[in-house]
Amino acid sequence: MPKHAFAPVLGQFRRWTLDSTLLENRLGDPTEREVLTHISPEGMALLAQGQSLPVLIYLAPFTSSGPARAGWKAFAETLPQRHERLVKSGNMKPAILVMPDTFTTLGGNQFVDSPVLGNWSTWLAEALKPALEQRYATNGKFGLVGKSSGGYGAIVNAMLQPNVWDGIACHSGDMGFETMFMPTFAETLTHVSRYGSAAEYVAHVQNAERLSGPDFHSLMICAMAASYDPRPSTNENPIGIVLPVNTETADILPEAWNRWLKFDPIQMVNTHHQHLTGLDALFIDCGGQDQYHIQYGSRKFVELLRSFEIEHTWEEFVGTHSGIDHRLDLSFAFLSQKLA
Repeated sequence: MPKHAFAPVLGQFRRWTLDSTLLENRLGDPTEREVLTHISPEGMALLAQGQSLPVLIYLAPFTSSGPARAGWKAFAETLPQRHERLVKSGNMKPAILVMPDTFTTLGGNQFVDSPVLGNWSTWLAEALKPALEQRYATNGKFGLVGKSSGGYGAIVNAMLQPNVWDGIACHSGDMGFETMFMPTFAETLTHVSRYGSAAEYVAHVQNAERLSGPDFHSLMICAMAASYDPRPSTNENPIGIVLPVNTETADILPEAWNRWLKFDPIQMVNTHHQHLTGLDALFIDCGGQDQYHIQYGSRKFVELLRSFEIEHTWEEFVGTHSGIDHRLDLSFAFLSQKLA
């Protein structure tokens, strides 16, 4: 049985909201978002002495959000508890830990700009970061850390927003779209086609009382389409979601699929690698038994980093895509020490 974390949170824990038109979207999701911040007792002592701290922004995985990771859970450790434990032990330097609500009606976030979901990449750089600088005594160093979709968001925003972010930690972040997504399109199409089109399926989910097991994967694929290939809004498809496959044969539609691939970190690094050279810290890891096959894309991505002589830390560990929160001990320590 895993050990439960009973330790009380002793540092400063605050909740506030940030409203920005950058998050206007076709889903009708709110543009005002809750932001949670945590500073350990040691960090508060440094601030009281007139010192400043680096900032670590946690990007949540799909179907989760920042506030969820700060809440109590049986046999688990909250992010504030983890932060305080690591700082108290000396493994981590004090930081300002930020946990924004980035959830969407489609079940999650890839942290790129999209008219369907909102301009999340720009929001991180031009709304959240300035708000944090205004509220807190930062040392000007900002890191992004996340797992899965959050890890993807961290690594792609380092490339999409040059000179904005100083440190990146990507745990099992989406990469290698051919091995991740292509094998699942037929399954998604079979599920979605019962409701007509992908757009009609999303409308069904928005009005459903509950989700079934298959809904979570199908909704995730629709969210990917909304992120990587948003289509113009029409009367028949007001949200603008279309899957990149032939609805009769499930064959890949090359033009649409190429738009997806432009967001694959393996493709992006070829044209944006120069944006990674200025990072103070770049940490990437993935489980060798990842059930979404992200280990294969991760290995390719790391090989490209080596070919471009980009300094990074890479670890492939024994594990799957699940139950890997313990890896945050490594990335929190790594980023805080590099950005302090």
